[in-house]
This record gives sequence, structure tokens and C-alpha cells, in this order.
Amino acid sequence: MNKLYPDAASALAGVVKDGQTIAVGGFGLCGIPEALIAALRDTGVKHLTAISNNAGVDGFGLGLLLATRQIKKMISSYVGENKEFERQHLAGELELDFTPQGTLAEKLRAGGAGIPAFFTRTGAGTIVAEGKEVRLFDGEQYVMEHALVADVSLVKAWKADPVGNLVYRKTARNFNPNVAMAGKLTIVEVEGMVGLGDLDPDMVHTPGIFVHRIVVNANPEKRIEQRTVRAQ
Repeated sequence: MNKLYPDAASALAGVVKDGQTIAVGGFGLCGIPEALIAALRDTGVKHLTAISNNAGVDGFGLGLLLATRQIKKMISSYVGENKEFERQHLAGELELDFTPQGTLAEKLRAGGAGIPAFFTRTGAGTIVAEGKEVRLFDGEQYVMEHALVADVSLVKAWKADPVGNLVYRKTARNFNPNVAMAGKLTIVEVEGMVGLGDLDPDMVHTPGIFVHRIVVNANPEKRIEQRTVRAQ
């Protein structure tokens, strides 16, 4: 099975549609699948539920999809860098499921592992627990959280081999392995391909069984979220 596609648009073709749940890797702007997000915007699909730790920034990352009003709901942890996100949410135009960061990671990991739900102390006694089952374990309150499974996952990796084994680069790994696991269909944007057998098995972060399509973006922009320099 050939998993390599010539570009992001062809990798998304026949896969994405209105109303889907899309999981997107990255942390802030680090390790986001830039080309796949832009190609998703260009498809024109709408009414999407996006699972991502962040919502990008204005004009980049998932901010592109917010600008075109293609996202109807965000399931995320931190959205403070996007003014359009804030405007839409406060105006009642965008649904938001705020999820503690570690809980979000575990919800994705559990979804990929076939675990339907789990209990966590995070959020117990707060608004996070409202409407959720709460149980006592060893005298402590635990909140039941349901796993997340996406129709399509968009992932950024550093290298891939032809069968989809992935290696991430440093902190760009972040949410990407969990997002890759949680997708019914996972599309990966990589900076380079290597031959079959060229990756040390002990260095593989995501096995190819989780990867369905691959596209190469050899020169991503890798925009810096906030550039801070010392006064001259």
C-alpha cells in the first residue's frame, strides 16, 4: 500500500467532509501540520469540530480555519493567542469544550488505545466536573472523562519511512503521537522520507500501523508564536 501522496491537497482528497471531527497535532505553533491545515482550509469543508491543544494564532495554524468560519466547535486547552477565537466564542458563534491539558492528552491516548473512558482527579470540585460522573477512590473525588476519537487526524512529524513509521523532532513531538493514535484515518506531514529499514526501531515514536497517508513538506515556515528580543 502506497501511503505517500504528492501534496497536502491530494492527501486530503476524498477524506474530509462537512461536520467531521478533526484532531490536529502541535503545541502553540510548534509541531503543527502547516501544509495540511492550509489545504484543509482550501477544501472549503465546514461545521468542523477541531481537537487541538491550541487554536493557532490569527492568520496561521488553525487560525486560518477560524478566519473562514469552518470550525463550529473547539475541544482544546489553551486558546489565549487568538483574538478571532476570543471574539467568536464571546459572541456565541463558536462552541468551546475547555479541557485541562493533561486530560486532553489522555483523552486522545485513550481513544487511540480503545479505552472508552477513565477517571482523573483533575477538575474534581470545579466547573470541569459539571455534568460528569464523579466517584470516590480512596477517599478522593475522581471525574470520569470520555476518550476522544477523530474522524481524521492531522499530524506533523520529522521523518517517515514508506510504511509510516514516524520520528518527531524534540519538543515538536508534543501532542502529535496521541493525535496520530486517535484518528480513524491519520494523515501525516513530514519534512523528509527515509528508506524502509533506515529508522532504528528503538527510535520510532509512532508505528506505521497508525498512519494512513503521508505528505512531504520539506520547508515548513515554522513560524514563531511570540518573538521576544532584548532591547538594544
